[in-house]
Amino acid sequence: MSFALYLIGFLLVIAGVAWALITAGVALVKIAIACLILLGIAVLSGVVKTRPKDPPK
Repeated sequence: MSFALYLIGFLLVIAGVAWALITAGVALVKIAIACLILLGIAVLSGVVKTRPKDPPK
């Protein structure tokens, strides 16, 4: 799976979480903080899952 496809999927999850928090009446600052944390997790896990394996020596 490519990094871009992984990131698009995670962005959809982040958008859903943000929408749920807005519907629940959470403050926008807290929603922004939660989205930034999730975006950081997305980038870190996307890099780990999509990087090529090291060749054996």
